[in-house]
Amino acid sequence: MHTIITIGRSFGSAGGHIGHAIGQKLGIPFYDNELISKVAEEEGYSKGLFAQAEEKSLFSFSSFFASSRLGYMDGGYVNDNVLFKIQSEVIRNIAERGDAILIGRCADYILRDMDCLNVFISAPEEYRIQSLMKSENISADEAEKLMRRKDRTRETYYNYYTFGAWGHASNYHLCVDSSILGIEGTAELIVDFGRRCGKIK
Repeated sequence: MHTIITIGRSFGSAGGHIGHAIGQKLGIPFYDNELISKVAEEEGYSKGLFAQAEEKSLFSFSSFFASSRLGYMDGGYVNDNVLFKIQSEVIRNIAERGDAILIGRCADYILRDMDCLNVFISAPEEYRIQSLMKSENISADEAEKLMRRKDRTRETYYNYYTFGAWGHASNYHLCVDSSILGIEGTAELIVDFGRRCGKIK
């Protein structure tokens, strides 16, 4: 049995940093968008096929469903439903090969028939705004707009493909506020929880 951890996160909650910290603590691979795309390329798909697939900033919330939503592959175009199917196959291949931590990309839904630890990381808006101001070197107003746009895009993407509710507690084994314990403390909490419930071997 493999240790598979999926992480959903609100923008600015340091979900990626926490996932990476968990990987270091457990000694297992952490797959973010860049590494999932690299695996896809190794499996024969075009470089950059999944680039920003989850973060489609070109499409507004209202036009997301109505647009043609095209992705680029091998000199031609594929629609997003095909792109999601390919992405799902790549994620399943990663999970079937061995231990893995997967962030975003509806991994909890894609691997719903596997024994995974599904986590959602969030934090209060003010905390996230302050974090984004520092990390992106932007004003509070710019940080708030960026946070809301990214959250809205992630929610729309997740809800469209999973028919679920992004960030809803019932979809996850653990929901945690990263502002309380910070990156290392939150990573330790998730590892301890996973071991206690038998999801981390």
